[in-house]
Amino acid sequence: MTLVDARGLRCPLPVIRLAAAAKGLPAGTELTVLSTDPAAKLDVPAWCRMRGHEHVATVEDEDGWAVTVRLH
Repeated sequence: MTLVDARGLRCPLPVIRLAAAAKGLPAGTELTVLSTDPAAKLDVPAWCRMRGHEHVATVEDEDGWAVTVRLH
């Protein structure tokens, strides 16, 4: 699994960082975006729908959100 650390970054940077990290990775790869921006918990799943990827999970803790996607 690949981690994308977007903590401290505001929309749309978490999605931009995710897209950059996903570029060239094979189908089936899982990436987790770490974010403190509440918009990321909605923006990352929307990015998945638009790009044909799978939103696996969103987990919230005291440090923000961890949003995991699987590339297709």
